[in-house]
Amino acid sequence: MAAELHPRSGKLIGLSNSNRTARRNQPVQEFNHGLVLSKEPLKDRDVFTVRIDKKVNSWSGSIEIGVTCLDPAGLDFPSSATGLKGGSWIVSGCSVLRDGRSVLEEYGRDLDQLAEGDCVGIQRSARGELHLWVNGQDCGPAASGLPSRLWAVVDLYGKCTQVTVVSCELPTPQTPPSSASCPEKETIEQDELELEEDEEEEEEEEEEVVVVCGERDNNVGITALMNVAAMNGIMNGNEVPELSCNHSRPDKFPNNLEADTVLTEHQLFDVFNNAIVSFYRSEDEGGGEDGGGGGGTGTGNTGTDSSSRNERGSSNSSSGGGAANSDSGAGTVGGGDGGGNTNNGPAANGGVGGLGVGTGPMTTNDALLFHEKCGTLIKLSNNHKTAERRRPLDEFNNGVVMTNRPLRHNEMFEIRIDKLVDKWSGSIEIGVTTHNPNNLDYPATMTNLRSGTIMMSGCGILTNGKGTRREYCEFSLDELQEGDHIGLMRKASGALHFYINGIDQGVAAAQTPAVVYGVVDLYGMAVKVTIVHNHNHSERLRRNNAIMRALSPDVGRPRPSLSLTPDPEGPDRLLFHSNCGQKAAIISDGRTALRPHATDDFNHGVVLSSRPLRSNEVFQVRIDKMVDKWAGSIEIGVTTHNPAYLQLPSTMTNLRSGTWMMTGNGVMHNGTTILDEYGHNLDRLKAGDTVGVVRKEDGSLHFFVNGVAQGPAAWNIPPSVYAVVDLYGQAAQATIMDDMVDLPPLPEDGSEGPGAMSPCSPCSVGGVSTTNDLRFHQLHGTNAVITNGGRTALRQNCRSEFNDAIVISNRFLRDGELFEINIQKMVDRWSGSIEAGVTAIRPEELEFPNTMTDIDYDTWMLSGTAIMQDGNTMRNNYGCDLDSLTSNSRIGMMRSASGDLHYYINGVDQGVACSGLPPEVFAVIDLYGQCVQVSITQASGPLDNSLCTSNITEKSFPIHSPVAGVAHRFHSKHGKNVVLLGEGCQAVRVGGYAHGIVFSAKELKADELFEVRIDEVDDQWCGSLHMGLTTLAPPELPSCPLSGLSPSLPQLRTKVTWLLCGSEVRRNGTLQRQNYCCSLDRLTVGNRVGVKRCSDDTMHIFIDGEDMGPAATAVAKNVYAVLDLYGRITAASIVSSSLMEDVESVKAPSLCSDSCSEGEEDSTPGREVEAEPCALLPLSMAFLENHGKNIQLSNQNLTAARVSSYNQGLLVTAQPLTRQQLFQFHIDRLNPSWTSSLSLGVIGHAPDRLNFPSTACCLKRSAWLLQRDSVFHNSLKTCENYGPNLDTCPEGTVLGLLVDTNSCLHLYVNGMDQGVAAQDIPSPCYPFIDLYGQCEQVTIVTNNVPAVGGESGEARCQGDMEKADMVDGIKESVCWTPPPEVNPNKTCEYQALCSRFKDLLTLPDAYFNEEAKYNLCYCESCHKLRGDETYYKRGEPPRDYALPFGWCRFGLRIKPHCEVSNALKKWHIAYHGTSVGALRRTLDHSELLPGTSSIFTVSPVKAEGPNGYSEPEENSAPGREVPRVHLSPTMRYSGMEIFAPKVQFQDPRSQRCHQAQVGFQVCVRPGSYKVGPQTLGHSEPLDPRFCNSEIEWMTKEQGGTLLYGLLIRVE
Repeated sequence: MAAELHPRSGKLIGLSNSNRTARRNQPVQEFNHGLVLSKEPLKDRDVFTVRIDKKVNSWSGSIEIGVTCLDPAGLDFPSSATGLKGGSWIVSGCSVLRDGRSVLEEYGRDLDQLAEGDCVGIQRSARGELHLWVNGQDCGPAASGLPSRLWAVVDLYGKCTQVTVVSCELPTPQTPPSSASCPEKETIEQDELELEEDEEEEEEEEEEVVVVCGERDNNVGITALMNVAAMNGIMNGNEVPELSCNHSRPDKFPNNLEADTVLTEHQLFDVFNNAIVSFYRSEDEGGGEDGGGGGGTGTGNTGTDSSSRNERGSSNSSSGGGAANSDSGAGTVGGGDGGGNTNNGPAANGGVGGLGVGTGPMTTNDALLFHEKCGTLIKLSNNHKTAERRRPLDEFNNGVVMTNRPLRHNEMFEIRIDKLVDKWSGSIEIGVTTHNPNNLDYPATMTNLRSGTIMMSGCGILTNGKGTRREYCEFSLDELQEGDHIGLMRKASGALHFYINGIDQGVAAAQTPAVVYGVVDLYGMAVKVTIVHNHNHSERLRRNNAIMRALSPDVGRPRPSLSLTPDPEGPDRLLFHSNCGQKAAIISDGRTALRPHATDDFNHGVVLSSRPLRSNEVFQVRIDKMVDKWAGSIEIGVTTHNPAYLQLPSTMTNLRSGTWMMTGNGVMHNGTTILDEYGHNLDRLKAGDTVGVVRKEDGSLHFFVNGVAQGPAAWNIPPSVYAVVDLYGQAAQATIMDDMVDLPPLPEDGSEGPGAMSPCSPCSVGGVSTTNDLRFHQLHGTNAVITNGGRTALRQNCRSEFNDAIVISNRFLRDGELFEINIQKMVDRWSGSIEAGVTAIRPEELEFPNTMTDIDYDTWMLSGTAIMQDGNTMRNNYGCDLDSLTSNSRIGMMRSASGDLHYYINGVDQGVACSGLPPEVFAVIDLYGQCVQVSITQASGPLDNSLCTSNITEKSFPIHSPVAGVAHRFHSKHGKNVVLLGEGCQAVRVGGYAHGIVFSAKELKADELFEVRIDEVDDQWCGSLHMGLTTLAPPELPSCPLSGLSPSLPQLRTKVTWLLCGSEVRRNGTLQRQNYCCSLDRLTVGNRVGVKRCSDDTMHIFIDGEDMGPAATAVAKNVYAVLDLYGRITAASIVSSSLMEDVESVKAPSLCSDSCSEGEEDSTPGREVEAEPCALLPLSMAFLENHGKNIQLSNQNLTAARVSSYNQGLLVTAQPLTRQQLFQFHIDRLNPSWTSSLSLGVIGHAPDRLNFPSTACCLKRSAWLLQRDSVFHNSLKTCENYGPNLDTCPEGTVLGLLVDTNSCLHLYVNGMDQGVAAQDIPSPCYPFIDLYGQCEQVTIVTNNVPAVGGESGEARCQGDMEKADMVDGIKESVCWTPPPEVNPNKTCEYQALCSRFKDLLTLPDAYFNEEAKYNLCYCESCHKLRGDETYYKRGEPPRDYALPFGWCRFGLRIKPHCEVSNALKKWHIAYHGTSVGALRRTLDHSELLPGTSSIFTVSPVKAEGPNGYSEPEENSAPGREVPRVHLSPTMRYSGMEIFAPKVQFQDPRSQRCHQAQVGFQVCVRPGSYKVGPQTLGHSEPLDPRFCNSEIEWMTKEQGGTLLYGLLIRVE
């Protein structure tokens, strides 16, 4: 027949070369779906042979080959060959499987070890036997009794990615080596190698005929075994076939065999099985020394020449090969005397003398088996290899079994789970113990043993019954399925390791006793296990690959279609299972579940789906009926338990295994909360609302509420799970929704940080695949938790623990490879933040310290701005400050080929940090202080993308004309990889994966839709099209090609840009909104995407003509449509036309919307920034008619009053709060009869259906509350000491709320910004006020003023902060004078008095900063209103300073030539008291100078004591006076009258006399001064923070001080 492959094949297969060559697509991302079959059935004796052309190293396992009765023309191809049923024989590795079940464990060559160029073939002989051929050599019969009509099967699995058919004829006969196949003899197929004894069920089994073929050899023991078979008359013919000599001799035979002994079938099976067990042992331990000995000849063992398995026996032994290990027994096997007998005959003593039975007792079986003494409910079978717990549905414990001997060093003890039941919680436990099973009184469970025992239970480790590691590994034993493998090994070093499906889970215990027995506790769900001796089982490899893919990035896989709608009429329709809770009932043909007596009972309403959910199948129910009697409501989730066998609990959260539930707004796994604040609160749902759940193909679990995806809730969900609905509390009835057309498709995971992430491509760098396999290692600090398949790390108990959270990369970094993480979550409780670096210490060898800077060898870390090596600072003032980073910032590390360490902040190289790094270093992240959670970005990997070449060449693209009318066009200015075709109507990316930005030719008018259609997709890339609006005008760009244009749209930040990236809306790269719509990553050829700027200044995205709703607000008027042909999308055509009528819109005044970052260092006086548009305050902002029951509205709903009691005073605005809009209200009336006062905040959902509680602190759904001096989110406190205490605000105070463009919430008090109170505020949001306690009436301030943000083109800062650093989450509040219409109150009277004194000094105005915001009053009223702390830190390294309470500061103008930003960020703060007469000269020089009339003027240097503090400096002349300037970190010292003399003046306004003092607030360069004791002779402490011996600073360096503010105090 023709040597061709059938055109129908697995879904990832591509055929070429006239259907003779098959290639598996996406070989690095996928390991299966590579099945091909022969075109025609096989003819007898024809060998269907293929050559292995290509292999990859990403996976385990390799080519599989066999035959099947199934016709490929009508075959539904499974994912792998072992999934073929209905008459299929497959050779996988060195095993033979029939219909997916193993029938022969050790056969022929190991296919996993074949290399590129090797040939493998399959043949059906004329006798109906299956033969495997490897490189022209017949491996002998693998199976018999095959039908006549068979097709050849080849599975391009795992490492094998391409094969070519080379022959279908019988190969030329060759002389096989000694290990080649044996002569063909009549055999009967061995369907099962193991025979299990069942005490409860006795079955008749057909008699098996065992035939083992091999060359006649000197292996006396095996020959004797065959002779025993001959004695029973089992063999036919004159010649007894023999086992191949490459098998070790059995260690155990009956000691009473005689020549005429007749054995029963079971006895013969035991003899043969022991030989197999002995062979396993010799394989595991290298034969020879610890095995059963070698062959009996001097020539040794001639095993298979290229097999990768361990040699069986000693290849050069000339002795009889007795067992070398003392555990093996005392007998010998070679000859009669057990010595060096070299008998060459098959039997030295009448055919059985070779057993050596005459020289001593029988040898013991040295293989690992279960000990005969075991738990009371245990039944052993299969020659003590299988253990089973009796009465598994009645009893859950008393199932302990142990090994028959101690474990050797580096010996694997592995078991396979054969049977589980769904009744109990908890499952199998495994470990080691020092107790001898002969002397042990077995406990009910092994964890009850209080000595000498280490057990793995769930995902933790218990030592002597007590938990020592809560989260040892990512996989829990309670979640394993039937067929999974669990193993353990005690290393020679004493370390104990556990293995799950062959994957090492790391060190469980560092020091384990030398003599330990293996222990298995068949507890709970675990019923039956079998010891596995073959540790290379193909099924385990398949499980390993599935786990590897679950842990790998979700790239390169076939994406689900946009439609998730199942066929409602299909036979496999989702219904409720008839087995339901005690108080539940199923009606409407299984579509509806209800609690008939919902007003009498609140639980026992659990219902499950009738079948498991498919991947990406959404299970959605509608709430039909609710009752108001109970608390709590519907809960939904998934479970691995089959409803047919599950004893349903009262509530599903009581189930302790295999269950994930969304309850309220949290997520629980096995009854334990894993996410506190996940999504929409299910307890708030009403009748008619819908909830849904889906398990994605990548194993992640997502929930839906009213069709809105709530994001990923859990990962690594098993594939076969049932949907669960718990009709709990208020939920009384629910119906399955078949019609899911309105459900948005699942959002793909978006980028994990600002900026574009480079797609992973199939190119290689240095011979290494660039697919991002970087993960966090499973070993980490005590408080660290690794989730999301190793991509996310977080610190648990982040508000009570600040360290012990070190995480490390899973492998060392390659040269030029970037390891980048995105900061996802921070807390304001601690000082200090993330630390990052590299170490040459392997994770397995690292004893994780509290912080990584405690390591004193082979470690380089960046902490703040300091580069530290081995715990010592080697460099200060590096280019970036990690302590200043915020959420969504990105940090990257790269070791260059020259050994230099570079850091990257948000993609920008900060330069060389240090040099001379060793070649193999691991990335290290220390989740310290404020930093709580990080994730590895998709940008991690080879940094130089130019190394990745694209296979996109010139193509012929179809040109599609736009719709009729004035067609839109692309602008001629575009990215460097773009070519425009069809008169500018089509854009094609012709190279790479980026540089594909294109613009519309003209600005978009209001309500004008710009729409494109996808023409071409290239699946070798990940990522997809980006689309949005930009204020960047293409005509202003340089000539094309634009090599300077950003490579991708998220990085375009030169002008304001709004875009949709995946399902995320971003503004200038900053995340504004998540899960906006279905992800653009799912676009394919023919889909249409459009963008529109509406007349209400919002941006709308259209997908296939459907409006996705407002994506962004406050969009500028003059914008261009912008498109990024990124990643998969390579070509798009315009299908829209411009509006036929011009829509003129009135341009609003341009106001700056971007506030500068908090801190004086970022708001340099006089710095000009570009103004950006922001929203105007709406003309009408009023309270909603729906409010608390004690509220009465008046004055057109602008005034609200509480008319009774002290609570029930909650009210909310009817209009949402837009970005940069300041909402203010006036406190009209307070009632001192009550305690406490008002609170305020915002909610992230429409208030129309809000059920108003008695107080605002009861709002637990998307609510941010400011109460007293704290901030709460969903009733949980997130920040303390924020702003002033609202309970102390007097009547007349004006309070305000503002959400800036970064979605941060600000509180304003009398027009003063108190800084960021909360982040990630959703849009839209609605302000609310709680008129509680003393506060009885408020009125909305209706001044129609622009939003706070800027004027005259200058960036107005959110506030002038006294300290840039965040210390314990406390920030000094702002104090600047806003425009009069914003601040209706007068300024502080004390500040006005100090200002009038300053005017009397007649100092030139040019010395002072023109902006009033730099003037700060520190009187008692002002600093308490701001909530200032007394002490702060500033500079590098940080040093404490005290705020000048009682003084008033007037900001000084800083000269442009000064290094302003460096001084404000990195210099220390100090104070200098002076006299009024010295002010002018000091201000003229802009720094403190010696020689002024201040007491701190000149100090002569004298030798005053042995401490060396005032001794003359080296090389100074005797008696020489060195001018020094004296400073102090506190005004309690510098402001003393001896340093700052008082002067008397008369207030020109009140004509009263006052006394005044003056001083300076200065910045001091670190290292330019010395710290010394006070010189006034005071014995009592002058300041509680500073001891008197360190309260005075001295400097002699000119230029070492910088005047920042003039301080005035008036009495």
